[in-house]
Amino acid sequence: MHRFADRPAARYIIGFVLAVILTAIPFTVVGAGLLTGPPAYAVIAAGAVMQVIVHLVYFLHLDLKSTPVENVFFLGFAAVLIFIMVGGSLWIMTDLHHRMM
Repeated sequence: MHRFADRPAARYIIGFVLAVILTAIPFTVVGAGLLTGPPAYAVIAAGAVMQVIVHLVYFLHLDLKSTPVENVFFLGFAAVLIFIMVGGSLWIMTDLHHRMM
């Protein structure tokens, strides 16, 4: 008798359920007006980071034990590039906002 988690499709189902939950939490927090401003942004950002981790683990099968070091290196490089692009965009928009006031 096989356990559910041992079946090949089980990882995809678990990942899908986690992704739906991690999507529903920020939508609920913002849609119901439970939080506003910076706390709401923090919930959205935390949900986004956890969502990325769920996708990497459950759908791309990335784990630090069996993944070649090169893949982890390139993933880190991509994360740094995304951080620079998002951070730079926020910096520019904030600066423009202050200049327009």
